[in-house]
Amino acid sequence: MAAKRDYYEVLGVSRNSSPDEIKKAFRQLALQYHPDRNAADATAEERFKELNEAYSVLSDPEKRSQYDRFGHGGPAGQGFGGFGDFSGMGVEDIINDFFGGIFGGAGQRTRRGADLRYNLTVTFEEAVFGAEKEIVVPRTAGCRECGGTGARKGTQPEKCGACNGRGQVTMQQGFFSIRRTCGRCGGSGQVVKDPCGACAGSGQVLENRPLKVKVPPGVETGTRLKLRGEGEAPPGGGSTGDLYVVLTVQEHPFFVREGADLYCEVPITFPQAAMGATIEVPTLSGKKNLSIPAGTASGHDFVMRGEGVAALSSGRRGNLVIRVLIEVPRKLSKRQKELLSEYQKLSEASPGPISSSFFEKVKEIFG
Repeated sequence: MAAKRDYYEVLGVSRNSSPDEIKKAFRQLALQYHPDRNAADATAEERFKELNEAYSVLSDPEKRSQYDRFGHGGPAGQGFGGFGDFSGMGVEDIINDFFGGIFGGAGQRTRRGADLRYNLTVTFEEAVFGAEKEIVVPRTAGCRECGGTGARKGTQPEKCGACNGRGQVTMQQGFFSIRRTCGRCGGSGQVVKDPCGACAGSGQVLENRPLKVKVPPGVETGTRLKLRGEGEAPPGGGSTGDLYVVLTVQEHPFFVREGADLYCEVPITFPQAAMGATIEVPTLSGKKNLSIPAGTASGHDFVMRGEGVAALSSGRRGNLVIRVLIEVPRKLSKRQKELLSEYQKLSEASPGPISSSFFEKVKEIFG
């Protein structure tokens, strides 16, 4: 007879592993080697049995302490074989946790309808200020004629004879008892003998559901709005799923948004930048005046505080950043050329500090 492997080695954990680490290791390996998922592998059942035995010892503080002291023999050679009771979450409980409660000890689960997704495009202004949008969602709903039971009005579904109304049937998989969803009733525990004519016994009908969606101020592309109970109804009755409305925000001709802040590029003329001016700029609330100081350079940012977007989380408004760009004319009239030529001569005679510093350094380096 082959010697038993060390239980820590079986689970692939160290001797100082915590109970949570041991449980996690067992979960992963039990899922991997479960016989139901390895029908073609003759060794899977033995490997799974070995995992169960190791976990039944190492998950119990008292048994683990004895195993650490005495090994497989246990105190007075009693050993640890078999699948006796042990504290904490049981082996079967953990398997149920992974396979959705289809194994021994699991009862019928409450049915829930599928969640739905609806893609909704909103304008920039609707995203900033909020809006109410009307949408139509195609979905499956409970049949009103039969109340979602699938049985003709005035009748009721009957108890399933295959599972005796439990919704599950028990099967023996090697050494392990497994409960599966009943194939005849689909887990509902009931069968329809006299089906409803409106839904053909399914308990569901297709409908186009009109809804009003409130878009809160400050949303962005990718924001998900959850509408509880507006998803699909499950067959045979149960709780309805949810509807997730996923937003896409259209671009704006002027503004670029980054979080709660807005950015806008505004062209100005060279005289406006050189001598200063007051210009009109766009904001979310309309046009407003912006003072441009004399000597403003191209690319300078002016921050208009509180003129941005109200943040979705806090409601506080961000800023509007106006970046001025000096526009260089591509075509000049004869008079403009004359004036600029005269200005050029004056500029060369009396250059600015930046130009003077630059050309002095060029002269120092290159001579």
